[in-house]
Amino acid sequence: MIAARVLNALLRENYGDLARRVSRDKNGVSVTLAGGRAVRLAPGRLFQDFVVAPGERLELPEVLETLEAVADPADAGGVAAFRQECAEAELAWALLQEHRDTILPRLADGSLISLESLAAFADHPVYPTSRARGGLTAEELLAYAPEFAPSFELRWAAVRAPERHDLPAWWPQFGQVGLAPMPGHALFPVHPLSLARVAALDGVTMAPLPHLRVRPTLSMRTVEVEPRTHLKLPLATSTLGRRNRRSIKPGTLDDGARAQRLLEQVADPRVLVADEQTYGHAGHEYLAWMIRKLPDLGEIVPVAAFHAIDLPVEELLSYLEILIRWNVRLFVEYGVALEAHQQNLAIVRSTDGLRLLVKDNDGLLASPSRLAARGIEPPAFSDERMLTDDPHALADVFVTITLHLAAAAVLVGRLPDDSATGLLRQALDDALRPYGNDPMARILRARTLEAARLTGKSMVIAGTLVAKERTGARDVNKFYGTSGPNYLRAPSMLRSA
Repeated sequence: MIAARVLNALLRENYGDLARRVSRDKNGVSVTLAGGRAVRLAPGRLFQDFVVAPGERLELPEVLETLEAVADPADAGGVAAFRQECAEAELAWALLQEHRDTILPRLADGSLISLESLAAFADHPVYPTSRARGGLTAEELLAYAPEFAPSFELRWAAVRAPERHDLPAWWPQFGQVGLAPMPGHALFPVHPLSLARVAALDGVTMAPLPHLRVRPTLSMRTVEVEPRTHLKLPLATSTLGRRNRRSIKPGTLDDGARAQRLLEQVADPRVLVADEQTYGHAGHEYLAWMIRKLPDLGEIVPVAAFHAIDLPVEELLSYLEILIRWNVRLFVEYGVALEAHQQNLAIVRSTDGLRLLVKDNDGLLASPSRLAARGIEPPAFSDERMLTDDPHALADVFVTITLHLAAAAVLVGRLPDDSATGLLRQALDDALRPYGNDPMARILRARTLEAARLTGKSMVIAGTLVAKERTGARDVNKFYGTSGPNYLRAPSMLRSA
């Protein structure tokens, strides 16, 4: 399974000009591997022109041999790292198959944290080795990865920091973690996987006793403390690419809080924004925490868990309508594009109807001039990459996140292909129509409904294979260059072979 996903990703991103190995003859389309074998290809379902044909037998070693054959010598380190990623993804998949039958009965209660674990059963829609967590052993995956539904106790570190008076009741006192009071210090939670990194830092005193039992959410570095309270912590691993470290850099939590306040200024009655205003940072990427408070109303269902539940079609369509209408409004009226993929979205079922819940917004893009024109002061983000007046940079985020991941990847597979893309096309058209010839609306329409092809992210290239010095990527999560067929214009291209 992973072999086909890896080859599909390399074809989609055309790494090493792999497209040169694609040929067409009377028998169809194929790609020739380094060993000389021709692998049949079929029309891509989403995101790319061709994928490995169903039923084609493919082994990972021959795909990796082909990767090495087309790679630039300067990428040798990245190629080796990706080979390790593949091994880690295979390990995680084998572990899940081994333990699946014992895990599933524990996730049948329908709770939010159980849905988070069920969401982790699915692969990422695009990234081929999404199950890999850099450097973790099988024992560590079983103990801390969300798909295994574990619980564990956090460790704590005493760090020189001002005393805080807004901490929740479950936050420990020094004595509860085995330390005498330390004036001028504060306790910081530490994920067990980050313990060695934190313990090695100067000026840090590790508490001898663990405290506070938690369970991992889908993101793994965010854990559930209480059903509506999550705690985000730095994690000493990487996901979706070796360069995509799960630490928390100084300023990130400030920017997330600023992003939340911005979204609340442009509120929609059908959209809820998680409270991410309580956090701490000690100036090091492994000394940070953030408390996320989810709204205390209704039933919360993560969008990433839609595949695991019997979601009524009317709820799926309501989700689509709210998602597209709100994100189009943000883009056209305010110049804001959210990096809110299915992991950062949920629906809230309540007596007031269905609403959309958004969290973790420190990756959004916002246009200072567009905000100012609407009478909103642009946030003073510490990460300057979050501000841009380039409408095409905003459109790149809309297409790759809102359209591809939050909409298309969620609908296709749950509805007939042509119905899914038709509904998505209609939702976009309905949301854009009221804006007429507004320049931002025209740009978004041109980049979606009218585009010959849709942009995509080169995730494997930027995340692992090629150093930032060579790609020039300012942000590995916003590196483009890949494109695929516009499924909005030509839904027939989605049909499986």
